[in-house]
Amino acid sequence: MEASVQEATKGFSRRAAEELSLRRGEPDWVRELRLSAWDTYESIPMPKRTDEEWRRTDIRRVPIDKVQPFTELKNKVTSQSELSSDIQSLIPTDVEISGMNVQVDSSVVFTTVEESVKSQGVIFSDLPTALQEHPDLVKKYLFGAVPVDDNKFAALNAAFWSGGTFLYVPEGVHIEVPFRSILRNQTPGASVFSRTLIVAEEEASVVLVDHWNSAEGEDLSLSCNVVEVHAEEASQVRYIQLQDWGRNMWSFNTQKGNCGQDAQLNFLNVALGAKFSRSNISGMLNGAGSLAEMLGIYFADETQHIDHLTRQEHVSPYATSDLLIKGALKDRSRTVYSGLIKVHPHAQRTDAYQSNRNLVLSRNARADTIPNLEIGANDVRCTHGATVSQVEEEYIFYLMSRGINRTEAVKLIVDGFFDEVIERVPVDEVQEFVRQAIARKIGL
Repeated sequence: MEASVQEATKGFSRRAAEELSLRRGEPDWVRELRLSAWDTYESIPMPKRTDEEWRRTDIRRVPIDKVQPFTELKNKVTSQSELSSDIQSLIPTDVEISGMNVQVDSSVVFTTVEESVKSQGVIFSDLPTALQEHPDLVKKYLFGAVPVDDNKFAALNAAFWSGGTFLYVPEGVHIEVPFRSILRNQTPGASVFSRTLIVAEEEASVVLVDHWNSAEGEDLSLSCNVVEVHAEEASQVRYIQLQDWGRNMWSFNTQKGNCGQDAQLNFLNVALGAKFSRSNISGMLNGAGSLAEMLGIYFADETQHIDHLTRQEHVSPYATSDLLIKGALKDRSRTVYSGLIKVHPHAQRTDAYQSNRNLVLSRNARADTIPNLEIGANDVRCTHGATVSQVEEEYIFYLMSRGINRTEAVKLIVDGFFDEVIERVPVDEVQEFVRQAIARKIGL
């Protein structure tokens, strides 16, 4: 794939947001939303250490003033074989897909969808194309799960989102084979502002695997992405995010799912890369009888900082949320987890579970975990737990006494630790990706 990059306006500003919209040829209402989002971004203070949600995370060095807000990749490709070798390596071989969307920096360069899927009324495209071809549908749901003022970085995304994925599944349609989205940061010093919008109508089901990747480099890059999921009545949406950025990336992710009555939402967030990673992940149980499963895996090494803020919000009765996030850390890395189960007064018969477990592999690594409950109803079952533990040397010694070297012994322990999460993901290639990534982190 040959791509020519056009120089864009340097720095984030109202003018740059307007320029991006004009280059995209967007309708007036989108441009007005971008400019309004910029005003919102400017009105929200930059998070600081005195804020409770940021007390353990320092973002004073985030390179907002050092990156391009967007880049332009002019050339698109018409077949998968034309994609660069870097991108080809991210695509599992001999694996069925319902469709694939590939974005490089600010532009989607390739989209494909199976005819058998399209014939059922499913829409799978980049978000700019969806805006042109299905404006009323996109307008109905865009910013519906993650409003512009959700947080400062969500507002910045709303002003500068570029590319992105739109997935719509009509009522009663079940797509078992996963869709796949690849987001590749390729230009040094560039920012990536993708926006994913998933809509499953009543009694529909779908799976999307979202893979984020970038090249290593000395120039810092910025990723500020938003994922919105709308699971309507009795539908099921499984969203899997594989964050595998290079170590020059500062990553901010805002992800929220709205669950209708009897709907099911399944999240898996895997955080492996980036210099700095912050994920705000929320499951909104708006409908009675809804279910939100929120799984997570993170593995930090060297001087990585990985931060998760989760929210399980029960608005309606008879809903269930189940959160299990496990993390390992080594070297001088740092991880932070803060989770909230919030139960509204009318959400009787809520069943909510929250668990964060951390496995520390070196003396200089540090994990902080803070579970929280806010309960406004009196007929609920809510449990939460958090642990931080060191690997016991006697376990390693026992394995080594059986002829296993130390690195392999640590891998066996870490594999067993993460298996509880991995085995709950019914996508074989995702399980394999995670296991291989863990092995690389350990040094194999």
